[in-house]
Amino acid sequence: MSQIRYTSFAERLNRSITYVMFLALSAIVVYPLVYVVAGAFSPGNSIAALNIVPFKDGFTVEHFRTLFMETNYGRWFLNTLVISLETSVLTVLVSSLSAYVFSRFNFRFKKSFLMSLLILQIFPSFVGMIAIYVILLRIGGLDTLWGLTLVYTAGNIPYNTWLVKNYMDTVSKNLDEAARMDGASHFRVFWQIIMPVARPIIIFLAITSFTAPWMDFIFPKMVLRSPENQTLALGLFSFVSDKKNEFTVFAAGALIVAVPFVVFFLFTQKTLVTSFGGAAVKE
Repeated sequence: MSQIRYTSFAERLNRSITYVMFLALSAIVVYPLVYVVAGAFSPGNSIAALNIVPFKDGFTVEHFRTLFMETNYGRWFLNTLVISLETSVLTVLVSSLSAYVFSRFNFRFKKSFLMSLLILQIFPSFVGMIAIYVILLRIGGLDTLWGLTLVYTAGNIPYNTWLVKNYMDTVSKNLDEAARMDGASHFRVFWQIIMPVARPIIIFLAITSFTAPWMDFIFPKMVLRSPENQTLALGLFSFVSDKKNEFTVFAAGALIVAVPFVVFFLFTQKTLVTSFGGAAVKE
C-alpha cells in the first residue's frame, strides 16, 4: 500500500513540475507579445515611460490615427504586399518548373547543376550584396519594387528547387507515362498531373516565399531609396531610430503587420492541415 501511495505521489509531483515549467515557458513567450499589444494602446511615446504591467497606463487609439493620418503607413503596407505577392508567385512558378525538369528529365551535367544550386544555398546572402547592388544598378533596378522582388526570387530558387524536386521524385512516373500515352504534352503533364499531386509542397513554398520578404530589413535598406518606395520594415524602423523614440507608434504598426497573418491562418488552417496530411502517390 505504501508503495502505491509513493508512486501516486511521484506521479502527481512530476505532473505538477511539468505544468509549472510549461506555464513559465508560456509566460516568457507570451509576455513580450502582450507588452507590444499594451504598448500599441498606451498613452505616451517612450518605451521607458511604459509600465511593466500591461495596460496599466491607460487606453488610447491615438497611435493608430497617427499611423494612417500622419505617416505613409498605408503606402508601406501596399509596397510590402506587392513585393511579397510577386515573390511568392514567381518563386512557385520558377522553382516548380525547375524541379519538374530536374525530376523528370535526364540530361548532361544534371548532377553538376543540382550541386551548384546546393552550393549557392550554402553561402549567406550577405556575401553577394555588393554584386547584387552592382547588377541592380546596371539594369536600373535600384529604388524599384521589381528590383527587390528580383532579389528575393533569385535567392529563393536554389533551395526551393531542391525541396520541390525531392517531393516530385516521390510521385510515380507511371502518371506521366499514362498522360503522355493519351497525347498530353510535357507542360500539360506538369500542370494537370504533377502540380495537383504536389499541392502540399507548393502551398508550403507559397507561404514561406510570401512571409520571408514581409519584414526583411537588410535588402530593402540596400535597394530602396525614395520614401514612397519604402517597405514596412523601413518605415517602422524610422519610429525607433536615433532621431525618434516613438515606441508606442512602432508597436501599433507592428500589431497591424501581424493581423493579416492571423486572419490568413484562421481561414486557411483547415486547408493547410488537409493538404499536408494528404499522401502523394509513390512508386
